[in-house]
Amino acid sequence: MYKSLVIVESPVKAKTINQYLGDKYIVKSSVGHVRDLLSNQSKKRKKKKNSFSEYYQKQFIVQKMGINPYKNWNVEYHILPGKEKIVNELKNIAKNVDRIYLATDLDREGEAIAWHLKEVIGGDSSKFIRVVFNEITQHSIEKAFKNVGQINMNRVYAQQARRFMDRIVGYMISPLLWEKICRGLSAGRVQSVAVRIVVEREEEIKNFIAKEHWKINISFLTSEKKNIVLELTHYKNKKITLNNEKKVNLIIEKIKHQSFYVTDRKDKILYQKPPAPFITSTLQQSSSLHLGFSVKKTMFLAQKLYEEGYITYMRTDSFFLSNHAIKKARNYIKNYYGNNFLPIKPNIYLNKKYSQEAHEAIRPTDVEVTTINQNRMSSDAIKLYKLIWNRFIACQMKSKKYKSIIIKVITDKFKLKTSVNIILFKGWTKIIQKSNIITCNFSEINVGDILFIEKILPTKIFTKPSPRFNEASLVRELEKKGIGRPSTYASIITKIKDKGYLKIENNKFYATKIGAILINQLKKCFTDLVDYDFTARMEKKLDQISDNKISWKNVLNIFFENFSKQFEQAKKPPEEGGMANNITILTNINCSICNKKMGIKTAITGVFLSCSGYNLKPKERCKNTINLISLNDANLINKDNMTIKKLKRKCEKCHIIMDEYLINDKLKIYICTNSPICTIFYIKKGKFESPIYLSKTLYCEKCKNNMLLKIGKFGKFFMCVNKMCKNTRKILSNGEIAQPKLEPIPFPDISCIKSDAWFVLREGISGIFFAAHTFPKSRETRSPLVEELAQFKHLLPKKLHYLADAPKTDKEGNKTIVCFDKLNKKQYIASKKEGKFTGWSAFFVKNKWLISNKS
Repeated sequence: MYKSLVIVESPVKAKTINQYLGDKYIVKSSVGHVRDLLSNQSKKRKKKKNSFSEYYQKQFIVQKMGINPYKNWNVEYHILPGKEKIVNELKNIAKNVDRIYLATDLDREGEAIAWHLKEVIGGDSSKFIRVVFNEITQHSIEKAFKNVGQINMNRVYAQQARRFMDRIVGYMISPLLWEKICRGLSAGRVQSVAVRIVVEREEEIKNFIAKEHWKINISFLTSEKKNIVLELTHYKNKKITLNNEKKVNLIIEKIKHQSFYVTDRKDKILYQKPPAPFITSTLQQSSSLHLGFSVKKTMFLAQKLYEEGYITYMRTDSFFLSNHAIKKARNYIKNYYGNNFLPIKPNIYLNKKYSQEAHEAIRPTDVEVTTINQNRMSSDAIKLYKLIWNRFIACQMKSKKYKSIIIKVITDKFKLKTSVNIILFKGWTKIIQKSNIITCNFSEINVGDILFIEKILPTKIFTKPSPRFNEASLVRELEKKGIGRPSTYASIITKIKDKGYLKIENNKFYATKIGAILINQLKKCFTDLVDYDFTARMEKKLDQISDNKISWKNVLNIFFENFSKQFEQAKKPPEEGGMANNITILTNINCSICNKKMGIKTAITGVFLSCSGYNLKPKERCKNTINLISLNDANLINKDNMTIKKLKRKCEKCHIIMDEYLINDKLKIYICTNSPICTIFYIKKGKFESPIYLSKTLYCEKCKNNMLLKIGKFGKFFMCVNKMCKNTRKILSNGEIAQPKLEPIPFPDISCIKSDAWFVLREGISGIFFAAHTFPKSRETRSPLVEELAQFKHLLPKKLHYLADAPKTDKEGNKTIVCFDKLNKKQYIASKKEGKFTGWSAFFVKNKWLISNKS
């Protein structure tokens, strides 16, 4: 018993830490969680006959959840499927060591994993030691192993309280939603609040009415022919409001008869402080804005950078920086930028009031590492690292210094104003470029200067609704409202994207009809669940549990008592105040199969017409449906560079704008936004322009049968009518039908390196690639060489022949490979030497291969 066992969460993290610990330590990975709540998936239980008794319903719910809120929150955990081998290995090693260091992540989730590992491994509890570090460097690890501790059970209780509440909401409400609204729905304690934010913004945009207003700028010349443009701000000492062209023309006529001269000039020296170092939310927002990365991708790349030892822990809401890190940053600034960019004292950033942990902000572990070798990390990870590095160095630099000049012109009737900012010292913007400072000079314009009108420039403007959320702005809104925590933002965004309550177009969130119905019913029946303040207060209570200020079971008891009352009421029939049913609204359109009336139905796949014969007995049931093409998003048109709103039909009962759908090129239907609670609809006949994909008859390229338009959870697509075929074709955002997928092409003469398999050419979202034919047993993949495609050109379809005809080598004889341009969604070729890209590339333009100028 001469070695110690160190358990971390990630295999990559284990490999990195192993470099810094000596032979006396065995470093192993748990690969995340090893244990979770027992569920109906992990242990099947048979349903009893007395299923309608209240006692049985409670017991059945308890069995499904794995927790018992009726018996002091008794809990039943189980080893996660596939983790048995890992657990057994850890147990066997634990028997032969004198100490077990639990080195999982330093947030609540990491603390809970450490506790679960201790419980699973068992044995002498005195052998278990908790060790945490904010960065994977030798300095940090050595310091951490000198300052070890025990598992913080209060943080474990906070994690369990959150997990138990989430399990209760998900497992109890979901069956109710299936029964009352439609199959496939679910609710989440935090996810539903996030969906509500998007739904309410959607309603605001849909009912927004653009208002016209005007702005008048006047271009003046001084007697020295210097130009200055001022904006008209006041008329007769009142702020001017111009909402029609007639008023504008009257004002312009009066302006023409006025004399103007500069009456006031103010010059101020101002400073702009550098931005704070990154925390989780600001990293996600900045990564989205500057790099175009999703929240999920940002956190994935940040995790890799952390595990490889390049950055500090990436789940944090603290702006704190260690003295060691600040000293390193200041030395770097002094050596590379000079004392002129170094403030006298370090810049200190205060944490928010409810910052969860006393972690550090996200920063590079070593400021001397300005970039990363491409062999170790992907190009996207390198970009993210540079973003983090720039922000950290900038946060310790001097403020930006600039002069603000405000010039005013006042007559007896009018007031005009303009302002400009002149950079005097770049400061932190030396690293982070900002374009909001205009380098213009008003030095020769002074009080008393006479101004001569050169041009009057009226501009017509329409008010705009609040913008739709993207991932970054939604994270910012969640943070602003105190909903969620750094460790949960990515999972919240991922879950609401996958559920079908929202759709994404051009990186913007749009609420679906079923999402709106879900939120409206939850607001009615489960007021606390989707209440912003309640959710934020619950996050603060979880923080208080972590700090041992309140009892975790008391928090759960109060939550469950209130939730149960609302749940019991929601189960009742609608006429008794229960949750409303998602009814089918019958129309006067006849079914083309059985001649019964078609009805308006909303499901997770969207709004469609369903035959009323669907509710008959199975043998008599009619399953005919008609897809409705939503025209709701096309309510803004562009005319003369001005956005104006089309006149939309309003519901005669609710007096709100109705949703608009196309049935076919001769029928259009208007449905009240409040449906199915409101049953008002209108059908309009005429000749309507239909999307491109509706005007085409599509045949399956595999079996030559017809393909029918379908609407699924993730949008519209065509599916082959042959159930044995199951071939599909996507509909692109521009309305075009996607090209047929490339069928896997065997290349038995090209062998894998890591196994005895051979390669198959496949097509994915990032173009063509080679994959082992034994997938998933062997997951080996790589990009094909151009010479390989040329050798087996006879196996390729015609659409890929251009790749086989590409240059096989660059000018220096290095072999070329097929790559994919994510921005333009096109294949191109590049060359590699000793596993590294050479910088040479070529693109297929107008049926020719052109070598890039950058090569």
